[in-house]
Amino acid sequence: MAAILAALGEAKTVLDVGAGTGSYEPADRPVYAVEPSSEMIGQRDKDAPPVVRAVAEALPIRDYAVDAVLAVLTVHHWTNWRQGIAELKRVAAQQVVLAYDTRLHSEFWFVREYVPEIAELEMSRPSAPDIAEELGADCMIPLPLPWNFTDGVFPAYWRRPEAYLTVRDTCSALAQAPRAAVERGLTKLQADLDDGTWRQRHADLLELDEYDAGFRLIVSR
Repeated sequence: MAAILAALGEAKTVLDVGAGTGSYEPADRPVYAVEPSSEMIGQRDKDAPPVVRAVAEALPIRDYAVDAVLAVLTVHHWTNWRQGIAELKRVAAQQVVLAYDTRLHSEFWFVREYVPEIAELEMSRPSAPDIAEELGADCMIPLPLPWNFTDGVFPAYWRRPEAYLTVRDTCSALAQAPRAAVERGLTKLQADLDDGTWRQRHADLLELDEYDAGFRLIVSR
């Protein structure tokens, strides 16, 4: 969140696109939200900024109506991501997008060793470098994950493998992968945890405090 606030800088008004529950919306300035899912909208706090149900590809916002637009881990869910990026550029002079390098996600140990089918899904999605190029971004800032990261994004448990046995329906990568493949992979992971294979194979990870899973903060002004 600190990195997002720094990237937003002095922007006085912000549009949060693909806002979800509003977890990364700044509290120190006016924010407006766009979210297509009524289920996610229903989970927003009663004091959260106002939200409109709409998609990124057709934002119901005037040209340059806000100072900055924010999109956090949402571009890979869009039906037409390039059209969505064009909309971000239309409604604000500044764009801050949190995305990830799909190649690094595909090389993550859980994918490589347990559910390789996830790699096909990841590689079909827009990657952070592609998004940065489409935006004409000024910079792309790496955001390594601390070992105890509290946001449950897919690679968040890189040093806590036991968590993958219980979060299968809360990570989109697991929820959207073939169910049989996920079950097979989790069964194998459970066995590797029980006999110590995982810890022996990944002893180097247990020595790290943070890990680069490919998350990038893309900033364009």
